Amino acid sequence: MANGQWYPEEWPERIRALAEGRLTPVEPRRAATVMLLRDTGTDTGPAVHMLRRRASMAFAGGAYAYPGGGVDPRDDDLHVRWAGPTRAWWADRLGVDETAAQAIVCAAVRETYEEAGVLLAGPTPDSVVGDTTGPDWETDRAALVARDLSFAEFLDRRGLVLRSDLLGAWARWITPEFETRRYDTWFFVAVLPEGQRTRNASTEADRTVWITPGEAASSYDKGDLTMMPPTIATLRGLIPYGSAAEALSSAPEHDLTPVLARASLADGEIVLAWPGHEEFTKHIPVGGAPA
Repeated sequence: MANGQWYPEEWPERIRALAEGRLTPVEPRRAATVMLLRDTGTDTGPAVHMLRRRASMAFAGGAYAYPGGGVDPRDDDLHVRWAGPTRAWWADRLGVDETAAQAIVCAAVRETYEEAGVLLAGPTPDSVVGDTTGPDWETDRAALVARDLSFAEFLDRRGLVLRSDLLGAWARWITPEFETRRYDTWFFVAVLPEGQRTRNASTEADRTVWITPGEAASSYDKGDLTMMPPTIATLRGLIPYGSAAEALSSAPEHDLTPVLARASLADGEIVLAWPGHEEFTKHIPVGGAPA
């Protein structure tokens, strides 16, 4: 592997099966993930919070990623105290209806809390909670992880307002059709709120780091950090920004057209390509390994 691109050994056979019509794609689940940023006080720009998925994980084991996960359908329906752009605005931005928009934004905020201990919500529309590391917070966080408590119920119980204005929608990637686990994932950017701190709260991760996008991309290019295409692509997109606030303010300018890998058979090989992201293109000889 010339770089750190995650490439499961079962992909070639599944790609061949899809190209030959022997594989029916599964429907992707809605998901959200958050690039949480903080300033470093240096000219290298902000750092991003990343976690390394445990090697035992069935999906992307050993790869570096951001806090994220699937949408909880319960957050489609229950009313959530809401600050920032309206649900209609988010629906237009994310390309879904208003109930789905609420659930996707809730997933982004919930997963950041579940996996990093950071909560983008406050008692009023212009405030954010402080330290969330106390035992009562941990009890609620564990209930969220176990899905014993929906995020809407959690916010209501604590009288909290979801701060959608602290999020910016950055990108949208859909897991390739040949994968066994598929996700339609919206990538968000957010700034670490003052007074809060991250921690490895995820049972799916064995390590967390704050790292500048440039450093992470360099380590990926050298093969030292393993990442999926969406992760390294979004990391590269963060490199030009000098501060966390600058990156967040630029989010509305980013294109949310879904990126979906395509596999095709041509001249005795399978070509795997992500439109608009040529660096991830793979040429796989029929019966061989990727080049």
